[in-house]
Amino acid sequence: MISNPTHRPSSHLLVGQPLLGVTLKRLTKHVDQRGSFTEIYQQTWGNGILPSQWSIVQSEENVLRGMHLHQRHDEYFSLLQGRCLVGLHDIRPDSPTRNQSALYSLTDQDLSALIFPRGIIHGWYFFTPSIHVQAVSEAYSNYGDDDNWGCRWNDPTLGLGWEISAPILSERASQFPPLRVLKADLANTGFFD
Repeated sequence: MISNPTHRPSSHLLVGQPLLGVTLKRLTKHVDQRGSFTEIYQQTWGNGILPSQWSIVQSEENVLRGMHLHQRHDEYFSLLQGRCLVGLHDIRPDSPTRNQSALYSLTDQDLSALIFPRGIIHGWYFFTPSIHVQAVSEAYSNYGDDDNWGCRWNDPTLGLGWEISAPILSERASQFPPLRVLKADLANTGFFD
C-alpha cells in the first residue's frame, strides 16, 4: 500500500511510466567501521543537469511540496533521510510522454537521485520527517518570481494517485489553480508554441 509509512521498499517507479528525460540514478553507499560515503553527483554521469544551486531541505511528516513547474531549469532530487513520493507530470509540448505521469517511491534505505528536465510538473510528499538535497540549473534568485508556476497537487487530471489526504501545504501551494488553468496561463506566455 502506498500510504504505509513503515514499509521501506527500494526506490522505484511506483505508478505510471518513465517520462522522457527523467532518470532514477541509484547511488552507491560505501560503508565501513567509520560510517559511510556516498557520491550524490558527478558531472561525468551525463544526467543532463548542470547545477547552479544546491539546497538542503527538511520536511515534517505529511508535508507535500508542490506541484511546481519551471520553464527554464532542470532539477535533481535525492532523499537522504525518510521516505517520500515524487510525482511528475509531463506537459512539454514536443515530448512523446506529454500528458503522462509517473509516481516514484524513494527511501533512505536505497539512496537514489531523481533527475528531470524543465517542463515537468513535480511535487514531493513525505511520510516521515525527511531531509533531501535538491539542485537546480538556475539559481532561485533568478527564477523565484517569474518561473515558479504551480497547480493543485490533487488535480485528477495529473493522474498521480497519491493515496493521501489532507497533507500540509505551503500557503502559496494551497492557492494553486487546477491544471487546466495553469495550462491556459502558460499558453498565454507562449509555452506551448
